[in-house]
Amino acid sequence: MPLTDYLGTSFTPDPEARILSLVPSLTELCFDLGLGDHLVGRTHYCIHPKERIPQIPSVGGTKKIKMDRVQELAPTHALLNVDENPKDMAAALRYLGIHVIVTHPLHPDDNIDLYCLIGNIFDADHAAEKLVRSYSSAREPFHKGSKNTEQRILYLIWKNPWMAISADTYIGNMLGLVNWRIVTPGADPALSGDAARYPAVRIDDASLEDVDQVLFSSEPYSFGDDDISDFRQSFPKHATKAHLIDGEMTSWYGSRAIHGLTYLRNFADDLSS
Repeated sequence: MPLTDYLGTSFTPDPEARILSLVPSLTELCFDLGLGDHLVGRTHYCIHPKERIPQIPSVGGTKKIKMDRVQELAPTHALLNVDENPKDMAAALRYLGIHVIVTHPLHPDDNIDLYCLIGNIFDADHAAEKLVRSYSSAREPFHKGSKNTEQRILYLIWKNPWMAISADTYIGNMLGLVNWRIVTPGADPALSGDAARYPAVRIDDASLEDVDQVLFSSEPYSFGDDDISDFRQSFPKHATKAHLIDGEMTSWYGSRAIHGLTYLRNFADDLSS
């Protein structure tokens, strides 16, 4: 019954909590745990579930929020993530007397503890148990091992400059389930912290020789068909390596990870067929 967050902060169950979610995937998770009526605020990047999210007031983005608006909404708890939200935001919320729950899942299997943490704090433990069962069912096929041969994957999240994800990320561990190994050509080995986990990379004919697939994510940069066409025109020798991938399915921990596991397995099977 985990009631301790990533930072080691302990919490007491509060079935009457007023929740401010500053992480899109955690907002969706709250709804799927039956906590929609407890949500009093969100970011404008919180977009799921589409039919209910407009009812929840926005307080800004994931990096900067309107503290006066937060005070008006009077949340008792705030959901944050190490990668999504800055430390000074967490400190400002604590200063207002809000209980700040910090999350940092790095592996898909960390979702089990995440479901239980949020569920137990907000008296939704039975709904959390149901999500754990659904996740375990979706995860089961991966325990048998991947039938896919190892692929060297360049997973792009931004352009101008080109930026990718490293292996030491939730996405990297997610892709590892299908035997995909993350590569970051041209990344500075001296980098540390977020700069190392989401490095700038080099894309040219020489670096692409050591890449099997180039995946263009739909977020945070919204890559589209035009980007694939540009890549194929610029690097015709490597044209077949470029593919669009749904970033929500690979990067959103929480309840979406259940669907993400099936999506990833099918996506990998399609690429290898």
